[in-house]
Amino acid sequence: MSFLTPLWHYVDALVYPAARQDALTAARHRAFIAPRLIGSFAALASFPVFVAVRGVPSILEVGVFAWLVAPILIAYFLSRTGRYEAAHVLSSLALTGLVLAVAFCTGGIASFAAIWLVVVPLEASLSASRRVVALASIFALVAAGVLLIASASGLLPPVHSTANEHGALAALGVVSAALYATGLALGAESLARTSVWLLYAEEDRYRLLARNMTDVITRHGKNGEVLFVSPAAESLFCVKPAALAGHGLFDHVHVADRPAFLTALADASVHGEGRSVEFRIRRGDDSGQSGRFVWVEMRCRPLNEADAEAATGESEVVAVLRDISERKAHEQAIEVARAEQERASLSKSRFLATMSHELRTPLNAIIGFSEMLTKDNLVVQPERRLEYARLINESGHHLLSVVNGILDMSKMETGNFEITPEPFAPAPVVAGCCDLLALKARDAGVEIKSRVQIDLPEIVGDRRAFNQILINLMSNAIKFTPRGGCVTVSAQRNGSKIDVAVEDNGVGIGEADLPRLGEAFFQARGTYDRRHDGTGLGLSIVKGLVKLHYGDIDIRSRLGEGTRVTVSLPIDCENHKVPADPIRLVTERAGELAAAANVPVKKSA
Repeated sequence: MSFLTPLWHYVDALVYPAARQDALTAARHRAFIAPRLIGSFAALASFPVFVAVRGVPSILEVGVFAWLVAPILIAYFLSRTGRYEAAHVLSSLALTGLVLAVAFCTGGIASFAAIWLVVVPLEASLSASRRVVALASIFALVAAGVLLIASASGLLPPVHSTANEHGALAALGVVSAALYATGLALGAESLARTSVWLLYAEEDRYRLLARNMTDVITRHGKNGEVLFVSPAAESLFCVKPAALAGHGLFDHVHVADRPAFLTALADASVHGEGRSVEFRIRRGDDSGQSGRFVWVEMRCRPLNEADAEAATGESEVVAVLRDISERKAHEQAIEVARAEQERASLSKSRFLATMSHELRTPLNAIIGFSEMLTKDNLVVQPERRLEYARLINESGHHLLSVVNGILDMSKMETGNFEITPEPFAPAPVVAGCCDLLALKARDAGVEIKSRVQIDLPEIVGDRRAFNQILINLMSNAIKFTPRGGCVTVSAQRNGSKIDVAVEDNGVGIGEADLPRLGEAFFQARGTYDRRHDGTGLGLSIVKGLVKLHYGDIDIRSRLGEGTRVTVSLPIDCENHKVPADPIRLVTERAGELAAAANVPVKKSA
């Protein structure tokens, strides 16, 4: 009712501040304060009416009404101190004193007020404290004993009342005690209802939290079986939570990570220690091991705090599972970046070592022979002078090819290298490259063979780049083929592509070096005093030119048996052009770096 609202607000304001933090404690304080204030104020307010009807009150009646101030004082004691049990003890003591005084003056144990002694322990039961109930029972029994002794000893004052008055007072005592006990029962019921409501509200709160949080909460028995799984498991495991009950969760753990999973649960259950472990779980209900796995972190701790403190026996375990796939991806990206940094540092060292050899050698020849030709006092025969000029020319061309290779590689890496597609027949280009390198092959004692498909169609591409691809591949093949060996160049159509292969029976390439072929300045088994000269840029330039034509390159080799490099170029690179996919490019780059640094790369689903 609206007119009682200010009263409830006043009662709420009297609740001890610390008790307001807990709903059940606050309800108990309100249940203690409200009836005492209302009952006492109502009784005191009725005193004038009593006087008007009764006449001049007796000393006992004045004392009874005066005693009604005690509940108000006790209510304010609880409001100021928050000592709930002490307030109940004081209330029991005050009620016992009032009943004892009234009964002593109205007939002792036979008084109508003696029945109120039964109410004293009933009122104390609302405190939910055995100690308070025991004290209240002692107060009531002591008061009853005092009345019995006083009645037996004749110490009671005379009672001036007729039989009818005595019967009416007895009935009044029984009715008032029953009404008071009913009020106590209603208060107990209200507290019980509040407790149940708070329990349900707390369960709903935790249920709502478990339903909406992304982390998965599990409860495990003493042998590790799952007793409870929160609804969030469905989004993480892609199965119904019921499917994870028992040993269903264990079946979803990656086989290699199951020992760590069981060890963490055992440590939490047996030793009472919190544990954190990372492992992979399979998503979906596929029972095979080929499903998609994601990384999760599980933090588990014993459910029974007493067992945890004693560190004895076994306890149930509660665990929280969190998806850490994104964190693992970041860690992997950091590892790939670190590998790229190390690779860049190694590339720099290789570049300096290679360039110090490739640049210094021709420069020394150019400077040395040119100085000899500029000395007037040095008599040089014409044929010797011609040889010096030839050596200077060759060294200059070699130096120019090294510089051009570095510039081309730099342009490709920065995306500034451009090709000019035009129609041309690949067969004449293959034949021209074979003729161009025939002298070099003859000097090296290597035979060149050509196998070109007769009806090979024209292709649309950069003729100069196609020529450079063949020269670089054939030069490498001749360089690493011993005397008496053979280099075979073949070209044929393969659907919408042209396959050009350069095969030799030379020294071959080790299996460990194959993934790194094509890296700038990398040479298999490269040393500072290597037997074969070169910058290590040839194959890198080939891969870059092939990529600009949207083609593919395949390298197959076996140490001591030879190498076969196959370049597949589209017949029309203009029509074969596809929009660049940034995500795919980043993934491919990460894969190349990871392969170079032997770092596992996580593939997205």
